[in-house]
This record gives sequence, C-alpha cells and structure tokens, in this order.
Amino acid sequence: MEFFCRSFLLIAFFAGVFSSSAQTDVDKPNFVIIMCDDLGWGDVGFNGGTHIRTPHLDEMAANGLKLTRFYAQAPVCSPTRASVVTGRHHDRTGIYTANHGHLRDGEFTLYEALKTKGYTTGHFGKWHMGTLTTKIKDANRGGPGGAKEFSPPWHHEVDVTLATESKTPTFDAMWKPVGGSANEFTNASRLGWNVIPEDGEKEFYGTHYWTGQDTLFDPKSDELLGDDSNLIMDHAMKFIDDSKEGPFLAIVWFHAPHLPVVASAEDAASYDDGKNTAFQRNYNGCVTALDHAVGRLRAQLRDQGIANNTVITFCSDNGPEGKDGAPGLQGDFRGRKRSLYEGGVRVPSLIEWPAKIAPGSVSKAATCTVDYFPTIMEIVGFELPDDRPLDGISLMPLINGKMKERPTPLGFHIKGQAAWHDGMMKAYRKNQSSGWELYDLGVDPNETADLAEKNPERLRGMVEAWTEWKASVDASDGGADY
Repeated sequence: MEFFCRSFLLIAFFAGVFSSSAQTDVDKPNFVIIMCDDLGWGDVGFNGGTHIRTPHLDEMAANGLKLTRFYAQAPVCSPTRASVVTGRHHDRTGIYTANHGHLRDGEFTLYEALKTKGYTTGHFGKWHMGTLTTKIKDANRGGPGGAKEFSPPWHHEVDVTLATESKTPTFDAMWKPVGGSANEFTNASRLGWNVIPEDGEKEFYGTHYWTGQDTLFDPKSDELLGDDSNLIMDHAMKFIDDSKEGPFLAIVWFHAPHLPVVASAEDAASYDDGKNTAFQRNYNGCVTALDHAVGRLRAQLRDQGIANNTVITFCSDNGPEGKDGAPGLQGDFRGRKRSLYEGGVRVPSLIEWPAKIAPGSVSKAATCTVDYFPTIMEIVGFELPDDRPLDGISLMPLINGKMKERPTPLGFHIKGQAAWHDGMMKAYRKNQSSGWELYDLGVDPNETADLAEKNPERLRGMVEAWTEWKASVDASDGGADY
C-alpha cells in the first residue's frame, strides 16, 4: 500500500490557506491533551476519592464531561501514549510495551495531521515513544546503544518541545539524594524520597530535558528545580501564550505520580496526619501539585479569552503502580498497572470544551485513548490519505448527545495478555497458554464472576472477533499499512 510517510510530503499534499481568526472558529478549536503517569481511577475527587485533594480537576469535571468508563489502550505507559497520537493499537505503531520499540516514521500522528490544518504544535513532559539522543547516555535507552529506537518529537512535526525520554523524580527532576536504601525516604529509593534540603548531598538522576536535536537543558539549571508538574506547565503555558492567536495543539504529559514520587515539603506536610507514610505523603503531595498546575492552565485560558474554544482532555496512561495497599487507588476494580483487568486500564478521564459540552455532563459509554485521534480529526475535518485501520472512533456523537453506547468493540493486547470489550461483556485472557474468562461489567464491574462456562457461545464469538482483529493488528505491525 502506497503511503506518503514523510511528514513534509503530507503537509505539502494537504496544505492550504488557513484563516487567522481560528480562535473564534469552533471548527478549529485549540487542543490541550493532558495525561498523568500511573494515576489511579480512585485518586481523584471527581471519581469519589477523598484521600487526595484535586479541586481544580473536580472543577474541570463539573464544567465538562466526565467519562466514567474510559480506558487506557494499555496497562503500561509507552503503548498508551502511542495510541493517543495515532488512534491505533500500539502494536500497529511499533511500540509493544514500555521501553520496547519506538514510534515509526510511517505512523501519521496528531502533530502531523494538525500541522496540515494550520496548527502550531507543542509537546511538554514525558515522551516515551522513542529515544531523544544518539550522542550521550540518557534515561532508559538513550545514547549510542539505543540509536535504533531514536524517534524524538521533532521528527514528528512538533514545533516546540520540552521533553524527557522517560521518568524523572516529581520534584527537583534531575536529582536524587546521595545514598542507597531508604528509611522513610531519608535517602534515594525506587519509590521516592523526601525533598532534598538545599544543603543536602545529591547526584544526577540520569534523565535529561530536551528541547530539540542535540539541545538539552543543563541539569544544574535552577529552572529545573522545584515541582516537576509546575515546570512542565510553565513551558506549556508559555507556548500557549505565544500561540494564543491559534490554533494550537499542546500535549502535556506529567511524570507524576510515577515513581520515584517526591513532593515539596509543603505539599507533603499537608498530608501528615500521623498515619500516612512518607510514601503516601509524597504520592498525595505530587498529585495535588499536578492538580494545581492544571488549575493554572485553566485560569490562563480564561484570562486570555480562549477557554471557550479550547478542548482540554485529561486522563492517566494506566492504573496505579504497586500492589494493593500502595498509595495509588484503583477504586473497587480488579488489578493494577500491567494488568488488563479493569483496575489496570480503566482510568480517570475528562473532556472540557465550553463551546460544545454542557457543564456536569457524564457518560458511561466505553471510551479509550485510541478515540482521541479520530475525534480530533472529525472536529478539524481531516481525512487520512490512505485506508490504514484505526482502532478508535470519533466521540463527537457522544459530545453531541447522540451516543449512549460504544458502537464498536474495543480490543486489547500486550505481551500475550488480551481483552475484548463488546458492550458490557468482556473477554479476558491472562496469557497465550491460559483460557479465556468472561465478565459482565454491567452487573460485575469488579470482575469477580467468570461466566465462561455458562456462556460458551457468547465467549466463542468474542474470541473469534478478537482473533480477526488481532490478525489486522499483526498485519499492520508487519508493515502492511505503509
């Protein structure tokens, strides 16, 4: 199949004359795509959480659309991120799990699509869809040894970048305390630590912030100190201010609350009730900090008079890290990060678009990160130049009040683990050698009653549908779409 895989050819193919009055044109709204890292479904007030203060997100929910059955496409971060920017299952894109694969040149992304419609594009925070340097050791895979995975934002029509390859501490992002094992986070640990005092000994964490080809922030820069979510939002807000004549796309992907969690002394202390561990205090504190950053963004959009015609989405990339009892809460759902049970992929989600969405809207329909791309494409009137399969659907019928249930099933696969959602029925397989389970999420959202033996025909049909879909995914992975 012939495909114009290079972005400059696509832009030349689709480019036209764009109106300078985009800020008043509801067919060309601005887009801000916000994602947290490992935030649990139950960690936010708008889903009933009471252990963490999230007033700005709760206000956003009250003013927009809450998606109560929203799924990350994968139970780990990199694959979900690929699904957001392509509208396709991550296996199609060349990203198979965290730190495995990269976003291929042949994939057509949100950035490239919106560039053809006159948008300015920016990416801020975590990238994790490929390495950002072939020159120096960086983060998980960056450097000469990871050159084959080099796929930075500026190769995908991102105009302005402030990005890391992967995780960072959520406060003083470039640094960790000197020391080994932690005792209530006195020193560095995998989980996190208390904020490093100004006179404390520290060492480089190993992850850089990049702004372009071979261009990075000096890790010792004072600009990189303090709360990491605040830093990311500072750069996103400057980009928005510079682009306020619009239209623009700003992707804002927080590191919080991915491990290692670190909060400011004030935010951590605000959760010191005599019961919370340092782990809990720092986890809760960094979530409250990212909530504050979202509040700053929404205030700026209002102050600049562009909030009404700006679409803001919010979600997490997967369920919470750790075992049951860890700080992140998945609600009553079964499973956590790395699992395709509900707790690993059902995540908090909102859409705010005052021009189109009535305050206090709620949907129980199954929706997913693969739906962002086709939704935005319908809004701006973009059509792909080929017939490559998308796994997402446009949510404009839902936004317009005409969609109560998802019209097509949702497929999942990662490292042999699989799931197929057909309405409220869900087929699940732990690995390639295990049998399929069947759950009715309408009456059993916690997935406690396996109905496979009682409904063999229904399960058989769902597995056959999943198998047909997976063959399409495998064909894409083999290059059939390029």
